[in-house]
Amino acid sequence: MSTDQNIEQFLSGETFAVVGASTNRAKYGNKVLRAYLQTDRTAIPVHPSVHEIEGLAAYADLASIPEAIHAISIITPPRVTETIIAQAAECGIEHVWIQPGAESEKALTIADAHQMNVIAGGPCILVTLQYREG
Repeated sequence: MSTDQNIEQFLSGETFAVVGASTNRAKYGNKVLRAYLQTDRTAIPVHPSVHEIEGLAAYADLASIPEAIHAISIITPPRVTETIIAQAAECGIEHVWIQPGAESEKALTIADAHQMNVIAGGPCILVTLQYREG
């Protein structure tokens, strides 16, 4: 499958989790969350120690989210990404976008073992969603 097809499948859902969401508007974890909101998508922030980001309830981990998640964006250090991929598999999440800088070979291996649709190693969701600062 081509990257464009992977992206199309990723974006075809309704609910997206942003793992590594941040309260700091200058950080990518916040910008990715706002990119989803700017395109009228349902986005759920995930952060282990914050309860609200951009006016949305934040959850400590994927398993704590009370609704089904179609896809996740990951903006975390590579070692954390590996854990997140394993958690996503446990939650039945099939679509994962690993932002540049969050990738690791181990994370990709875990995702491949679970036959996930993974976008990594290049495209940034901020570009795809035409994020604008504001």
